[in-house]
Parts: sequence; C-alpha cells; structure tokens
Amino acid sequence: MNPRILVVSSANMDLVMRTERVPDGGETLTGTSYRYVPGGKGANAAVTVSRLAGDCVFCTRLGDDDNGRRLMSIYKENNIDTRFIGIDRNNPTGLAVIAVEEDSGQNRIIVYPGANNCIDSYDLDRAFCCYPDALFIQLEIPQETVIEAVAIANKRNIPVFMDAGPAKFDFPLEKLGPLEVFSPNETETLAYTDILPVGDESCLKACMKLLKRVKARYIVLKLGDRGCYVYDGTYRSLYQSHQVKAVDTTAAGDAFTAALTLEYLRCSEKNRIKRACEFGNIIGALTVSREGAMPSIPTVSEVKDFIAKREIRFDL
Repeated sequence: MNPRILVVSSANMDLVMRTERVPDGGETLTGTSYRYVPGGKGANAAVTVSRLAGDCVFCTRLGDDDNGRRLMSIYKENNIDTRFIGIDRNNPTGLAVIAVEEDSGQNRIIVYPGANNCIDSYDLDRAFCCYPDALFIQLEIPQETVIEAVAIANKRNIPVFMDAGPAKFDFPLEKLGPLEVFSPNETETLAYTDILPVGDESCLKACMKLLKRVKARYIVLKLGDRGCYVYDGTYRSLYQSHQVKAVDTTAAGDAFTAALTLEYLRCSEKNRIKRACEFGNIIGALTVSREGAMPSIPTVSEVKDFIAKREIRFDL
C-alpha cells in the first residue's frame, strides 16, 4: 500500500549557524559556520513521507522570491506533489534562523512566517481535491486554518495526524475535531499541560490531561533520546529510541511524526501504533545524527542500512 498523505503546513528557508553555545542577553559570540538549507516543519514532514516511499501532497505557500523558487525546485526533486503550493506575491517565503550548539546538537529557532501566515480556505479547498488517505498537520500556520483543515478531514472521514508543534500554549485545542494521533514533544507537552514529561508518572499525567482537551485516539509524546510514550486512554507504552551521536536535532520531531503517520497507514489494525512508533524512532535517530533539517532526512535505502547495521528487528 502506498498511502497518499496531504501535508498542510509550513515551508521555510533555514539560516543555520553552528556555535559553541547560544549567547546570553547582550552577549555577542562568533559562530563556527553557517549555511542556508531548506526547512519548515511542513516541508520536513513532506520530504520525509516522499523519501520513505509515500505519496505526498503538499499544501503551503511560498513567496514570489529566490528562496521560494529554490524550495519549489527542491520539492519537485523529492517527488512531492506541488500542485497545491500557492505563490504569494505580497509576502516573502518564510525564514527560520537556527542556532545549533556544537557539542549537544541542541538548537534554538526563531521563525519569520511570511507567506505561511496566509494559507487559507482557498488553499484547503483545492488541496483536499487530491483525495488523501490522511491529513498531516502542524501548528506553524494560522490556527483558523488548522481548525478548518481538521474539520474538512473529519467531514470526509479522513484520519488526522497532528504534530503539535511549535508550542502554542494558547492554541484552542478543544476546538479541534477528532484526531487519530496527537504528538507533542516535551516542550510542547509542558506548554499544553504545565507538566514536563520526565518519567512514567508525569508522562501519564500529561497524556491524561491532553485527552481532556483533545479528542485523539492516541497521544504520542516525543521524548527525544528517551524515545516516545503512547497512551490511548487505557494502555500506555514506552518505545525506546536508538542511541546515536546527536549532531543536530532540527527536523527530528517532524520526521518522527511523518514516518509514524506513513507506517501507521501501511499497517493492518493489529499492533499498528507499536510498529509506527518503532519506525518513527528509527527515522528520528537517523535524522539527529546528521546536520541540517531537510538534508538530514533519510531515504529508504539509508533506513535499511541502519536497520541492518544495528541488527534491529524491523522488517521494512
């Protein structure tokens, strides 16, 4: 099965600077390198789906500028369906400035949304004409667009997978319709619940609190190098990550949730969330082990090599 996933989300050009540490207020540091790389949470997810042999349709907006034209060509090179990417002549392509710490690979990100803030009902009406098997959505676009996209998917019985980033403590989660998966990372979980998921008890409390706000079949907490924690209202499970040298954590969460979505759709009902989470952990580990957002996302052959070398019990 080759599921068609409609990704409604953001597209950015990323300015990535590597530094020994991020500066304090009023402090100036010298970075060790910088480069421009394609990014944006939606674009990262779209590329993940496509590189892992899924059928990806991307709905976003780009500016009518050099960054937008470069990004469009990259999406086409990655075999993404770009028919529903709008060109905005009034706003520039989104830009993210990312500082990456040399030793830990941890990042700090500032995003200028640009054209992403203009994704609207017109874009959604066109995009849903592709008859997707699932909607994948994030919060780096206007909240009205997110709520409307979920409503359209619910009306058409299309399952919705939400990567709950970036953290927006004031996002009205209660206005969302039913979701198949709601997946925040640790920072996002704290923003939505006031609970930092550091152990089993706090993870469970956070999930229970989220289920009071979100109508989701599964809550999947992304816990970084600890893996992911799943709760369905009755049962809970921790799926451990694969230990790698973290070079850059940018895009890891996007890649994890996109990979989880794709594998979930490929599987039969029995144990599908388990297999989806295990696959997401593999993709997340590979992504953090390399520099950059989109350039770090693996292909099917790279995933197979990783599985073989690590002797992971996972048939791809």
